[in-house]
Amino acid sequence: MAQVTPPIDLVERFIAPPSDRPRDGTQIFSWIKGALKEGQVDQVKTLFPRLALPGLDYTTATSLVKLLGRLRAQAPTPENALRLAVVGGFTTHQLVGLIDLFLYAGGIDAQIYEADYGTLHQEFLDPHSGLSQFRPDHVVILTTWRNLGHKPELTDDRAAVQAKVDAEVSDWSTLWRAAHDRLGCQIVQNNFDVPPWRTLANLETKHSAGLGRFIALVNQGLQEAVPPYVTIHDVDHLAASVGRWEWSDDRFYHHAKLPCGPEHLADYAHSVASLILAQSGLGKKCLVLDLDNTLWGGVIGDDGLGGIKVGQGDPESEAFLAFQRYVKALGRRGVILAVCSKNTDAVAREVFEKHPEMALRMDDIACFIANWDDKATNLGRIAAELNIGINSLVFVDDNPVERSIVRRLRPEVAVPEMPADPAYYIRALDSQRYFQAVTISSEDLKRTDFYRADGARKALESSTEDLNGFLESLELVARIGPVVPATLERTVQLISRSNQFNLTKRNYSNADVLAMLGDPTWVTRTIALEDRFGDNGLISVMFAKKSGGDLVIDTWLMSCRVLKRGVEHFLLAHLVAHAKEQGLSRLVGEYIPTSKNGLVRDHYSTLGFTQIDGDASGHTHWALPVAGWQPHPTFIREIAIDG
Repeated sequence: MAQVTPPIDLVERFIAPPSDRPRDGTQIFSWIKGALKEGQVDQVKTLFPRLALPGLDYTTATSLVKLLGRLRAQAPTPENALRLAVVGGFTTHQLVGLIDLFLYAGGIDAQIYEADYGTLHQEFLDPHSGLSQFRPDHVVILTTWRNLGHKPELTDDRAAVQAKVDAEVSDWSTLWRAAHDRLGCQIVQNNFDVPPWRTLANLETKHSAGLGRFIALVNQGLQEAVPPYVTIHDVDHLAASVGRWEWSDDRFYHHAKLPCGPEHLADYAHSVASLILAQSGLGKKCLVLDLDNTLWGGVIGDDGLGGIKVGQGDPESEAFLAFQRYVKALGRRGVILAVCSKNTDAVAREVFEKHPEMALRMDDIACFIANWDDKATNLGRIAAELNIGINSLVFVDDNPVERSIVRRLRPEVAVPEMPADPAYYIRALDSQRYFQAVTISSEDLKRTDFYRADGARKALESSTEDLNGFLESLELVARIGPVVPATLERTVQLISRSNQFNLTKRNYSNADVLAMLGDPTWVTRTIALEDRFGDNGLISVMFAKKSGGDLVIDTWLMSCRVLKRGVEHFLLAHLVAHAKEQGLSRLVGEYIPTSKNGLVRDHYSTLGFTQIDGDASGHTHWALPVAGWQPHPTFIREIAIDG
C-alpha cells in the first residue's frame, strides 16, 4: 500500500486562512476521507491536534466530529481508555461530540457515556442508573442558570436569599458526594452563567433578590465548597467573554434546548476538554518566546536599545508591554518561560538587563537561547536543557514563515497563530488554553526558581571531578512521609505530569488518592528535596499495597530534575524499613513500558531486585527479599513528615 504524506500546505491554509476569507476545510477534509479509504490511519491521526481549534465555526467543527467517527471505525477506542460520563441539564449531544473531538486532539481517546436529557439528578441518586453501571473515571456536570433550584423571590431579604444560596450549594454538594462515594470519580461541574436580561436593571447586583447577585453568590459558594475531587468549570466566564446576549441565544434553547448559540459550542467543548486534559497531565508546561516583534516592536540588532518599542507612550509599545505582563504572570503561576530567537546572544540579553520599561527580566526566563541556528533545532535544545518533552512546548512567534517551519519540522510543538496587531497577542494565546489550571501548588509558584537553581547545580557538577564529592557538596535534605492534605494537589499533579521516571504511568485523580488514604492496606509516600541551592519541592511519589507477605509497589515516579542524586536508593531504604516493621518478607516492583519511560527499564535491576516474570511487551515484575538487604549509601539527610 502506498504511503500517504499529510498535506502540510493544506493544513497551513486551514489553520491560517487569509484575513479576507473564512476557514475552508473542504480540501483537507477530502484528503482525510481519501487517506482513510487507503487505510492510512496513522497519518490521519497526526492531523487532529492541528485541526481541532477552539475557534472553529459550528459547521467545520461538526465535520471534524464526523471524520473522527470514520477514523474510529478503523481504529476503535481501546477498552482501557479513560471513561468519561457527561450529565447535563440541557441537550448535550452536540457538545459531547465536540468534547470527544478536543480530547482526542489532546491525546485522550475516551469512552463516553451520555446521560439522557432531563435525568441529571436521577443518574447520581439511582444506584442502578446508566451512570452507576458505566463506572466513569471522570464525570462532567453541564448546567445553565435554568437548572438552579432555589431562585430568589423579589420579596426575599438578604437572609432569605443567603439561605437559598446555601441550599443551592448544598444540593450540588450532595450530588458530588453521591458520585464520589459510589463511583470514586473525578468531577467537573459547571458554575452558572448569568442571563443577559436584568429585570432589576442597574440594581441587579445590588438588590438582595437580584438574580445576577444570587448567581454570583452561588458561584462563589460552589468554589468555596468544592472537595479535592471536584473542579468548577467557569462557564459564566465563557458567556461574559462572548457577550451575554450573543451567548444566550434563546431561539436555540426553546427549539433544541441548547445551552448557547451553536457558533459557541466548539469553544464551550474545548474549555471543558482542556480541564480533563489538564487533570490527566496533558497540558503544556513551557512557553517559548521569540523576541523581535513578539516581545517588543522592532529588531534589536538594527534599531538598538533605544529604538525598539515597549513601554508607555504609544499604542504599539503599550501592547507589547501588556503582553509581557501577561507572560510574566504565567511564569509566576508555574509556566516555564524560555526564549528562542535568531539574534546575537549578548545583544538580546541586553534588552532584558538594561531596558527600563521591560516587564520581563532575565530572572523570569528559565532557558535563554539566542543564536543564528534554525528555531526547530533550538526548540529541541530547550526541551533537552529543561528536561521536558518536546510536546510540552508552546512556541510564540510573530513571523508566519517561522511558525510554518516549526510546524513542519517539530509537529509535536504547539504553535498558535498570532495576529498582526500585538494588541491581540494575549487573546490569541489565552484562547488556546494551553496552560489550563485545575490546581496551583506551592511548587508551581517557585518553578522558575527551581530551574535557575538547576543551572547552578549543573555548573557545580561540571566543575567537580568526583560524583560523590558533588553530591556531598549539595548538602541534600529530604522530607519523607505519607500523602497529607497539604501535599495532595501536588502529588496528583506530579503523577499526571511525570512520564520519563515513572515505572507504571498509572494516573490517579484526587478522588483515587483520597480513597487510598482511607485504606490501611495502602502505603503512600512523598519526598521533598532541598539542597544548598534551594528547595526542589515535592519531587517523588510512591504508592504501594500490602498483599500477603509482600509490599507491592504500584506507582513509583520522580521528577527528572533530580536524577542521579541518590533519591531512589534513599526511598528504597525507607520502604525496606517499613516492610520490616510491618512483618513483610519482600518488596515486589512492576515496570510497564510506555513510549517515554525507557529511562527506568532497568530501575529495579539496578536496585538489586530479581525479575520474576515478564512478557513480550516488556512488562515485568521484580522481587527483593528484605531479610539481609543492605542499603546503598547516599548523601541525603532525612527529615520525617508526620502523617
